[in-house]
Amino acid sequence: MQNKLTILLIEDDQIEVMKFNRILTKMESKHNVIEANNGEEALDFLFKKENLPNIILLDLNMPKVNGIEFLKVLKNDDVLKYIPTIVLTTSNNHKDILECYKIGIAGYMVKPLKYEDYKNKLIKLLSYWSVNELITV
Repeated sequence: MQNKLTILLIEDDQIEVMKFNRILTKMESKHNVIEANNGEEALDFLFKKENLPNIILLDLNMPKVNGIEFLKVLKNDDVLKYIPTIVLTTSNNHKDILECYKIGIAGYMVKPLKYEDYKNKLIKLLSYWSVNELITV
């Protein structure tokens, strides 16, 4: 049985947000999505420590606070560091991937260009996390 997830989607590109939500709708997903347009907005939400997400899906290339800066702050917080964070980005730069894993991400997914490929990857990713035993903080 799959659990209903609360997902914090940190993405500055509204087309990507619409694509993500479209896939969830087609999946008839019961997941709850909280949207943040950049790392700064996401940190403001998370530091309230109310209604924390089960997982975070994070784009790397964003204004104000980018993904790597966000991760460094997140992983230094005694509560927030336990939220699984999966990078969902267009960057397949080895340096970015290595840096993210060093900081402590749970996964790294490069967004495919084809919609069908993206949908298939996203379905697998959400299926995986919805059967995990997650810590509720």
